[in-house]
Amino acid sequence: MSNIKNQRRQEIIQEALRLFASNGFHRTTIPDIAKSLNMSVGNLYNYFKSKDILAQEILRYISSYLGTKLKEINETPLSSKAKIKQIVTIYFQTAQNEPEMIDFFLRVYLANRDVFDNGCEGMLCVNEFVTEIMIFFEEGVSNKELKNQDFFSAFGLFMGYLGGMVFLNGEKLLTKELDEYIDDISQNIYNALKA
Repeated sequence: MSNIKNQRRQEIIQEALRLFASNGFHRTTIPDIAKSLNMSVGNLYNYFKSKDILAQEILRYISSYLGTKLKEINETPLSSKAKIKQIVTIYFQTAQNEPEMIDFFLRVYLANRDVFDNGCEGMLCVNEFVTEIMIFFEEGVSNKELKNQDFFSAFGLFMGYLGGMVFLNGEKLLTKELDEYIDDISQNIYNALKA
């Protein structure tokens, strides 16, 4: 794919992500996205054949973005406890600086599973992110820092905690800024996972 076409594809993803976050997935149409980008609907369909395919590509984009950040953390010689803090920090920073990414995951992906049935079954579209979380857990267990447990139990605890805090922040229910919870959340997750 040419650089220009790839750049235009990324612009479509970014704009669709913004519109889905602000207007909702079902209320945002392909013509809305095309109009916002000053392009024809037909041209947009040259990049993405349907809104569902675009949504799946956005999910892959978010997974790649977060997966790349986690890979950088996994490649450091830090302890599991320190890595947890870095993962929490990255997730919260993303929620603050790129809120539409986390919002898309929490409000579109988790709430509209039918959109992701054809091509994104299971964790196919979030595999880069999930793979890095698996690597983190495996290394922590092999270093005897984290207890050996079912991956989904540990993953659910970790992501449920992070997602819950981001949701509470988005609903304006937290009494402090999200980043002021990093130390406590990191310690709580570590306490639940440590060997």
